[in-house]
This record gives sequence, C-alpha cells and structure tokens, in this order.
Amino acid sequence: MIEFFSVSDTHQTQPTNRLVHPQVAVTTSRVSPWLSPVLYFVGNYFLLPSFFGRISITGQENIPKTGPVILAPTHRARWDSLLLPYATGRYVTGRDLKFMVTKTECRGLQGWFVRRMGGFPIDTQHPAVSTLRHAVELLQQGQMLVIYPEGNIFRDGKLHPLKSGISRLALSAESSHPGLGVKILPISINYSQPYPCWGTDVSIHIGSPINVQDYTKGKVKQNAKRLTEDLARDLQSLSNPELAFSHHDAAEVSTSPIVSVSDSTERSPNVRGGATSRKRELLTIDY
Repeated sequence: MIEFFSVSDTHQTQPTNRLVHPQVAVTTSRVSPWLSPVLYFVGNYFLLPSFFGRISITGQENIPKTGPVILAPTHRARWDSLLLPYATGRYVTGRDLKFMVTKTECRGLQGWFVRRMGGFPIDTQHPAVSTLRHAVELLQQGQMLVIYPEGNIFRDGKLHPLKSGISRLALSAESSHPGLGVKILPISINYSQPYPCWGTDVSIHIGSPINVQDYTKGKVKQNAKRLTEDLARDLQSLSNPELAFSHHDAAEVSTSPIVSVSDSTERSPNVRGGATSRKRELLTIDY
C-alpha cells in the first residue's frame, strides 16, 4: 500500500489519506506601472520617430474605446509589437495592450521587457489550456489583446493563411458571457523594406471592427471558419487590395493550430513622422 505524507510543524511525518496534486502552472500577464510610462514616452517621442522615416496611420477612429478587443495585425517584423502601442495604445485610446507571443519572444532581455509590457508566452505547437484560458479571461475583463493571426513573421508583404485559434478564442469568450461584445480589429502593417532599418517608411491601416456576437449562432467550428475567413478578407483588403485572396486559401485558415488571435472607405492619413468541460472544448478543439 502506498501512503502519502505531509510534514507537520514538529517535522514529524504523519500519514494522510489526501493526495496532493502537483501544482499546475498558471499563465499571467501584467503591465509594469513604472516601466510602461517610460517606454511609452521614449518609444512615442524618440525611438520610433527617429528610427523610421515616415509613420502613416489610418483608421484610428475604428479602435473601440471600451470593451474587449482582439487586435489582429499582420506580422512583418519584430517592430510590429512596438508600433502597435504607438498606433493604438494609451496615447491614442487611454488603454494598454496585452500580447500573446511565442515562447522565444519571452526569453532573455527582450523577454524581460515583453513580460513587463503585457506579454505572455504561448507554445505554438502545444498551447497550454492555462494560456488560452488567460487570454479568454483578459477579454472577459474588457481588455485589449494582441494576437498575430498569421502566426509568424512573413516579409514578402503577402497575407498568409490565418490560424483559426484567434476566432475560437473570441467565440469562447463571447459564448461564456453572452453579450460581452468581443470585437476583432484587423490591422495591416507594412514596411517599405522587408528588413526595416533606419529611415524605413511604415504604413498602418486599421480596419472596421468585426462583431464576434454575429458569429455565435450554430456550430462552433463552422462559426470559427466563417469568422476567420471574414477576418482574412478584411486583412487582405487592407494589405494588398490588388492581390486576390482566394476562397481556397481562406478555407485553409480553419484547419491550422493557434499560434501566438475593414473599412474600404478612403480616409485622410494621420501621419506621425519623424472552467467547465464545455469551455475546455471551445479552447482546445482543433488546436
């Protein structure tokens, strides 16, 4: 017979019939109250304006000022995660961003900064339920969450098939709290050079938010597929309107695992230069 023991205050082992389960890692994220103001100031007024030649931003009026939002940008360079707060963060909306990033981006000195600016890691091949649950909790709290739907950095300027995890995450949050009002905001980021260097121009186009509540009727898998296809079309229209994003390519979206979650009217650019089993199923199916 196997016995389980606990250590008392007198350091004597006493038998107990209670099985102590190993602790499960809990995913958390936070924005440092002292570091973030410094980085926002330095980034907005010195680093980004001095490094890039021209930063053109359109569609900032589309950013929801309140409520849960998933920012779904194209991923073209590591600079993306610095430009997003510049274009959508506290100086624009009064809100801070949380980032779902790959494990490699949370290592070393870079990881130290990423974690203190709201980043938290995800294993792109085997996403932990705790990580996905944390992302849903952030949305339930009405926060802004950044998920790169393409999953990786692509420097060819073309939109690549999206991962379905971003849609499933949004649907999970919305279904757990009907009427929550989760929105997905398509954002296109493009650089004048594949590998941004000093003087590179940047254009950021922010599309109209997609209301996730419009995709909650019917089966989850079909809803996620439809939502991801619509997001892909919006990103394509923002990124390269002349390139056709075929229905076949959009359909690939719904079968890929999670990595990392438009308005066609012309606007004047703003240039700034210089936990139940049901919930578990929604989170883990097809990842």
